[in-house]
Amino acid sequence: MKHTTGRTALFVLTSHGELGTTGRPTGFHLGETFEPWEILREAGHRVEFVSVAGGMPPMIGHDPADADHAAFLSHPEGGTLIKAAPRPEEVDPGRYDAVYFVGGHGTMWDFRGHPALAEIARTTHERGGVLAALCHGPAALVDLRLSDGRHLVDGHRVTSFSDEGEAARGLDTVVPFSLQSALEERGAVYSCAPDREAHVVVSGRLVTGQNPASARGLGEAVAALLAA
Repeated sequence: MKHTTGRTALFVLTSHGELGTTGRPTGFHLGETFEPWEILREAGHRVEFVSVAGGMPPMIGHDPADADHAAFLSHPEGGTLIKAAPRPEEVDPGRYDAVYFVGGHGTMWDFRGHPALAEIARTTHERGGVLAALCHGPAALVDLRLSDGRHLVDGHRVTSFSDEGEAARGLDTVVPFSLQSALEERGAVYSCAPDREAHVVVSGRLVTGQNPASARGLGEAVAALLAA
């Protein structure tokens, strides 16, 4: 890893572990966590974690045969930190140069409208920091208002997991709301690629990605903004 530049990014993880009432598991997406973590650390930045309920949250996307996944989960600044993650209420919202809302369907139940997450994101943005969200992570942005009362996404170009993607997985009637429509209703200028194709949108200091395939591109975009 390169010498640290003193920049600190906060990765936010969902603690919600069930897809509605289906009994099927969900949680934060490991690949969406690992890839941006690796990129930011290579760029010399420090990564910290919070989980909505604190501690190790439920996880999806883990490939036990993937050596990179195993290395991340056992890393003292990776999985070890996640196991001891504080709740959002327990961190200083003014400490971060970037905040990244990691995806996973669980975010649809515990990110939207969360007061402490909103405070962290608003404070970071209004201090000139970077906000990023991937896949279902933009659920944290839907109700986020700036200090002047405007919705943060109003007028911004954004992406997220699409209605097409939900329908293709039979989850459009399981999730509590349409993320794509909710962002559009807040004034966001929404775009998406075909399902499963990478798509990253940078709008000022806001970076959004559509799906797990977009994780690396999102990490690279955040690193570029932190270097600017």
